[in-house]
Amino acid sequence: MTEKRGELWGASDAYEMYMGRWSRRIAPQFLSWLGPASDASWVDIGCGTGVLCEAILLGCSPKAVLGIDSSAAFVEAATSRIKDARFKGEQGSAEAVGAADESMDYAVSGLLLNFVPDKARSIEEMVRVTVPGGKSALYVWDYAGHMQIMRHFFDAALELDANAKEYDDGIKAPICRPAPLRQLFEGAGLKRVSVEAIDIPTSFESFAEYWKPFLGGTGSAPKYFASLDPESQVKLEKKVRQRIPTGPDGEILLAARAWAVQGTKD
Repeated sequence: MTEKRGELWGASDAYEMYMGRWSRRIAPQFLSWLGPASDASWVDIGCGTGVLCEAILLGCSPKAVLGIDSSAAFVEAATSRIKDARFKGEQGSAEAVGAADESMDYAVSGLLLNFVPDKARSIEEMVRVTVPGGKSALYVWDYAGHMQIMRHFFDAALELDANAKEYDDGIKAPICRPAPLRQLFEGAGLKRVSVEAIDIPTSFESFAEYWKPFLGGTGSAPKYFASLDPESQVKLEKKVRQRIPTGPDGEILLAARAWAVQGTKD
């Protein structure tokens, strides 16, 4: 397993509550922006629980979709949920994609890039497996900016503990910004590279609903929370509760932004 994500996203149910449900809303907008042709072959690199694969099957009329992930638990979750003969799930690496040269019309990835050690190699693999004229595309959360679910948590954590920066993807994932994404794709030889912000609202009926995913131990923020002693956990919860915007009935409405990038293989 080469992707660092395997150490963070061990439990598919916990991932679904923490990030998977929001990815489910981002994926169709990403595909709409990509504007794919029908009857195409796809590979989703780092497919996770199958959110993006499912959106491709539902909205893009593909010929075939191959989902690859380094986590066996995620591959199992995806294959058990997606009952479509056009879909196949395999365990594999973003840096050594198990697909033949020029065998795919689209190589895509959702919310994986910052967890891959050799990012340039992963984009080279996307280019390798696509046909001439095919597209490589991906999206990542704007961890340092408008991913407010996580920013409120880590901004509060950093006020209490400088060591929180070791878990904060806003600090540790500088690739998740427009300029570095563009440079990465252009460096792999892709043409007509474009970058776009995709925004969705995320709503919670109460602070308790917002806070529950941070208790699941899956993901960078929950991992950090689990590393704290009970007294520090109480202090952090109180700090987050104080700073997060709350409506008159206790409701919470936050923004979530992803950066999407695409390029074409000549």
